[in-house]
Amino acid sequence: MFRKQLAPALLAATLVFLPGCASIDVAALSDMLAVEAPLDEETVASGLREALSVGTGRAVETLSAEGGFGANDLLRIPIPENLETMTNRLRTVGSGDQVDRFEDQMNTAAEQAAGLAIDVFADAIREMTIQDAFGILNGPENAATMYFRDRTAQELTSRFGPVVVDVMQQLGVVPVYEDLVTRYNAIPLVRPVEFNLESHVVSQTLDGMFSTLASEEQRIREDPVARTSALLQRVFGGRTGS
Repeated sequence: MFRKQLAPALLAATLVFLPGCASIDVAALSDMLAVEAPLDEETVASGLREALSVGTGRAVETLSAEGGFGANDLLRIPIPENLETMTNRLRTVGSGDQVDRFEDQMNTAAEQAAGLAIDVFADAIREMTIQDAFGILNGPENAATMYFRDRTAQELTSRFGPVVVDVMQQLGVVPVYEDLVTRYNAIPLVRPVEFNLESHVVSQTLDGMFSTLASEEQRIREDPVARTSALLQRVFGGRTGS
């Protein structure tokens, strides 16, 4: 009875983030994880750790590449709402190019910061307990993503901050931003701008990271096209809406 209940769980766990990983032999994995194979809890947890390592690695690689944020319409970091009045006004007085450069450089800073996430995710995976693993398996559709958000958001925030500041300094974002603020504040009768740019970029970087992880998780759980092997079809084919 234990084997029959546990084996499907391992199959689901190991395949949550599997598609796209060329280094894993799907056929061999299918044989290794045959439903009748004897499995213990640690084997289940190890399989999940490996699958999550693949998924987080893909997410970080995508976002830390050039254009990972800036060229993605869904993730591109926009001008903060608190600054829209300022930037719109500055466009009308001929500073549009400077505003565009400011936005591009925020996204470049996010891309460079995103690369730091891989070590933080790896630590969270290594620290995953058997209870954590089964919590992900038996949890909601975004259980793996929420696990990482709960375990890593604070550490990622502290690591991203200095990198964002450093990159923005190197790219000249801070001087550009300060110049924009100075120009705007010099306009008669406007309310002076006060805004924490670093916090905005860090927050948006985190949101983009976890959004990408959620997409990876959702694809294998819900998209029949992503089930590229008999094993995937067996595990997920009976899910509602498939």
